[in-house]
Amino acid sequence: MTRRIFLGIAAAAALSASAFARGRTTTTTVSTLSTEQKAVLLFMYQEEKVARDVYITLGKKYPTSTTFANIQLSEQQHMDAVESLCIKYGVNISNVNETEIGVFVLPELQSLYNTLIAQGSISLVEGLKVGVAIEEKDIADLTEAQEGMPSDVVKVFESLKSGSYEHLRAFQSALAAVQ
Repeated sequence: MTRRIFLGIAAAAALSASAFARGRTTTTTVSTLSTEQKAVLLFMYQEEKVARDVYITLGKKYPTSTTFANIQLSEQQHMDAVESLCIKYGVNISNVNETEIGVFVLPELQSLYNTLIAQGSISLVEGLKVGVAIEEKDIADLTEAQEGMPSDVVKVFESLKSGSYEHLRAFQSALAAVQ
């Protein structure tokens, strides 16, 4: 009988301490992602790298157009935001080398990068059209990618979409100025 009372008191104390501690902290339980959701995070991380790398490459080709240089810095921030999510949710990004411009672990994004650089290298106008196309694709992909994701991922993706809308307007304005 004494043992039951002791166990009961110990359990109550543990629950009380747990509830008290929970009220004082701001940490949240990290939910797990499915294999498909992890693949989506990796894709979005690499897609942000495509944008950054294209803007770096075309910015060097067209140094008088500041749009590429300005937006590439923002794309690095987008990459950093998605990289943080990848790390948080255990997505393997060990094969990604951010310092290698134009190199991607996902074959479809490697192909996309190559195509965009070929098109954008034709002329400044074509380069700015590539910028428009990248931002439109990014907005659509972020919208689709956030479906079924935890709220923290959705929040990051919404923020990235907001930035992509600003980039889209910048490329559209630059394109209008040179046409």
